[in-house]
Amino acid sequence: MILGPKLLLELVKKQKLVENLAERELTNPEGAGFDLRIGEVYKISGDAFLGETERKTPEVEVVEKYVEGEKRKFTFQPGDFYLVKTLESVNMPQNLTANMKPRSTTFRSGIFIRTGNIPPGYCGGLTFGLKNEGPVPVTIEMGARIIHVQFEEVAGGGNMYRGQWQGGRVTTTKKETQV
Repeated sequence: MILGPKLLLELVKKQKLVENLAERELTNPEGAGFDLRIGEVYKISGDAFLGETERKTPEVEVVEKYVEGEKRKFTFQPGDFYLVKTLESVNMPQNLTANMKPRSTTFRSGIFIRTGNIPPGYCGGLTFGLKNEGPVPVTIEMGARIIHVQFEEVAGGGNMYRGQWQGGRVTTTKKETQV
């Protein structure tokens, strides 16, 4: 069952379910979750290795970052792929999981979002892939609402996240053995 905004706002106040939400989300959230804002854009380079027990992700470089009070923008050219991190972070309890979904204006502009599940026990910033699959450049202002997160109950008890991405890091620094 997807949790509605009234219950989510209670969890934000009592358990800090989502931190750094925009005032709009704290007072008048839309839909069945929260809209999250673009905070950082990362260009990836180098190589990656996804092995059975070891992993190494590509190197990243911050190419744009949200700065309070500044109007910063970034243009995604057709075919470009970047990692993007939200301004908000989450503190997932054992009984909830969450999924990020693109806002419709992203795909209407040619931008496609690549996301994963946010498991019980994960705490930190949220990173996902963004690719301009359209034929035109798309400029996004840093701090703009870009993705919608929905929270669901985990029936039967979930296992707490114990992976290496805890805390919201964006990449590995070397090859790592999986937990």
